[in-house]
Amino acid sequence: MLIVFNSSPLIFLARLGFLNTFVDSANEFYLPMFVAEEISAKSDKASQSVQQLIDLVKITPRAIKLTFLANSLNARLGLGESEAIALGIELPCDYIILDDNAARKEAIRLGLQVKGTLAVIKKLQADGKITIDSLEQLYQQLVAINFRVKRSLFDSIFEDK
Repeated sequence: MLIVFNSSPLIFLARLGFLNTFVDSANEFYLPMFVAEEISAKSDKASQSVQQLIDLVKITPRAIKLTFLANSLNARLGLGESEAIALGIELPCDYIILDDNAARKEAIRLGLQVKGTLAVIKKLQADGKITIDSLEQLYQQLVAINFRVKRSLFDSIFEDK
């Protein structure tokens, strides 16, 4: 599978300690060059963790070719999200990982399959790659790292189905 990341899911997964586990698979992970540069400009622990995965070629930065699309999206979205969507269309990817609601809607409108940080965590849990002992503790960890999600949405994603 080909998977494209935007920066915020990468950073949130790294802060939670789940990113290495997620990219340790046969999938191919990409991010737009702008996102790679944005991450490399920071020196916090999560950004360093992402940079290490880039250096190990677990996540591949890629320049976009659909600059016209990215520029038109950038009128409504951030540059990282715009380039991630453009890259997702170029590759084409199996899915794109975005958290921003406006970016998710735009990606879906353009025909991309979208997942977010919480869907990645849920998949890791379902695959037995991580154990979540307490949903309350996970929710509090998310709040502590400034991940914004309504409790009702969090509960609906993680309730047993």
